Amino acid sequence: MKKRYLSILALCVSVLGFTSCVEEDPNPSEGTPNPVASLYVVRDAFHEKDLALGPGPLFDAYQAGGVVVSDPNGRNWPTGLVAIQDSWRGMQRGIILNLGEEEARRYQVGDSILFDVRGTTLTRKDGVLQIIGLKPESIEKKEKGLPVAPKPVAVSELLTNFHKYESTLVMVTGGPDPIPVSGETYAGNKQLGDGSGKTITLHTTADAIFADRKLPASASFVGIPTVSTDGTPILRMRTIADAINPSGPIYPNWPEKFEEPAAATKSQYNMKKADGSSDNYRDLATGNWLLYQSILGDLDAKRDVIISGKQAVRMAKDLKESAYLQMNFDLPNGASKVTVWYATYSTDKPSKWRLEYSQDQGQTWTQIGADVTDVARDYKMATFLMDINGPVRFRINKLGLGISSATIDNGRLGIDDFAVYSY
Repeated sequence: MKKRYLSILALCVSVLGFTSCVEEDPNPSEGTPNPVASLYVVRDAFHEKDLALGPGPLFDAYQAGGVVVSDPNGRNWPTGLVAIQDSWRGMQRGIILNLGEEEARRYQVGDSILFDVRGTTLTRKDGVLQIIGLKPESIEKKEKGLPVAPKPVAVSELLTNFHKYESTLVMVTGGPDPIPVSGETYAGNKQLGDGSGKTITLHTTADAIFADRKLPASASFVGIPTVSTDGTPILRMRTIADAINPSGPIYPNWPEKFEEPAAATKSQYNMKKADGSSDNYRDLATGNWLLYQSILGDLDAKRDVIISGKQAVRMAKDLKESAYLQMNFDLPNGASKVTVWYATYSTDKPSKWRLEYSQDQGQTWTQIGADVTDVARDYKMATFLMDINGPVRFRINKLGLGISSATIDNGRLGIDDFAVYSY
């Protein structure tokens, strides 16, 4: 019953601007259900067997729609298919429309479309969930040129909850595993990892425009998660522009995931030994770190920003001094990129932080990039590009802005999966 209630609610919101389940009616006790179903409802109605779409399975809705995210121009997307996505209550979902080659060419990235699903079928064809039987005259293009931003996602999350991301636009930051040999190109299947121990197949067809381009050791790869004919999850880039911020390879055994030691061993923000000296250094998986005004948090992901594993770093709020998450060791081969996942802790206010580096064993520190001020409950990944040669170490400096007030935002900051890529 609860699942059915949620599905009915999902009819209320779509990317096309429908915001009410019930249209205005002279009799307040009556109403007309919204004719538009979100893609969340469409996907939820499918139970691994062909489904005739229409008002019945979609709670009286007979239309659906979304924003186009696929692009055939790179020739790495299946001919005749169009991928669209929409969002309901922050839950983004996608679906494939099987339109045929000629009709599919009419739609470009950023087109908002609405279509009548009556007479169509929801099926899994060649491993891909898609709608077939759509007639050209049943599709209406509402807007064009809408911005479509990819959702950053860790490989482990993408694979674990693949149904949430299938046919949407995502961004995976990592690199081919193993590291590409000199001259290796995109063509074929490459295993893409981000240090989590899991990989997803980056699939590039032989006739893709960028198939013969050199494969970087690391980048933020934008693409559409789909599946091969045997059901294997794959990621399809659309054009070469989908390889963002290429860099050197990630250091072995990174990212730092803050999984060890146990959270109980660093449960206070500023710990001291019996003689009054600092007890804020801990041996983590990558080396010794300073966690000053910082703890290891192991609460559920609704509070701590846990991207992988069961722990993350939580940095104190309302301080007038900086809190630090700081490497106490150097990486030998410089750095070309650093990525960090971050978010507010629970319902705290935002905060402000910056990335700093040192090349004199931590005697002096230099900021790289701009201050990060867009901290929110929904986790994000910050990417810092650099060209640092020689031994280097990094730290996160959470600024001491003072006690939160009507004019000051200084809540707790969550950090996880800190990755450094070599020069």
